[in-house]
Amino acid sequence: MTRRFGLVLAGLLVSGCSAGVPGTATPAGTASVGALPGDVEALGELVLTDVPSGLPLVPDDELEPPAGPKTLDDVAGYSDDVEREEQVLTDYGYRWGWERFWRDDGGLTSVFVDQFESADGAESYAADLARNDTDLYGGNPDRSPDGLPDGCSTLAVDDPAEESGLTAPTVFAWCAHGPFAVAVAVVGDSSDTALAEVDQLVDEQLDRLPRG
Repeated sequence: MTRRFGLVLAGLLVSGCSAGVPGTATPAGTASVGALPGDVEALGELVLTDVPSGLPLVPDDELEPPAGPKTLDDVAGYSDDVEREEQVLTDYGYRWGWERFWRDDGGLTSVFVDQFESADGAESYAADLARNDTDLYGGNPDRSPDGLPDGCSTLAVDDPAEESGLTAPTVFAWCAHGPFAVAVAVVGDSSDTALAEVDQLVDEQLDRLPRG
C-alpha cells in the first residue's frame, strides 16, 4: 500500500508501503480508557490537533488529495496498483484512517492514525510502513527506541539524498497500539530536534487512543 508522507515546502512527498508479511511487533503504548471509535469521524476526534513545535495546521482541503478522513479506497488509491492494495488492506482488516499535517517555512509534521479490525492488522500495517519507508529513504531503523513503548520503531534521515524528496533532516516513527497503527514524521533543523518532537507526538497520540 502506498502512503503519502506529506508536503515539504512546495512539493508533495510520497512514502511507499507495499504489501508484506504480517509483522511481529508488540502493540505499543499504555492502555487508554474508552470505547473504540465506531466510525471515521469518531477516530478523527482522537487525532492530535496541535504539535509541540507550534507549526500551524494545514487545512485538509489545501492538500491534494485532501487530508482528514480516509477510507480503504482512499488509501489504496495512493498506489499504482489500486486493486492489489485494496486486497491487502482488506486482508489486514482496514476500517478507516485520518491524516493531519502541520507546516511552516522549512518545517513539516504529519500524523497518520489508522484503525483495523484487530491488533494483528495494525501490527502488519505498521511493520510494512517501517520497512518500506526505510527502503525509500535509507538508513537503519531503531526497533527499540529509547523513550517509546514496545511496538514502536523510528528512522532518522540525517542527510537525505536529493532524489528522496526530503529537503532537511527527517525522523519517522511507526507504532502499533491495539487495533491502531500510528505513523509520525517530522522535518526539522536537525535530526535531534525532529526526534524529540517525534517522541513527544507519539506519546501524546498513543495516550489518546483506546485499546478496546
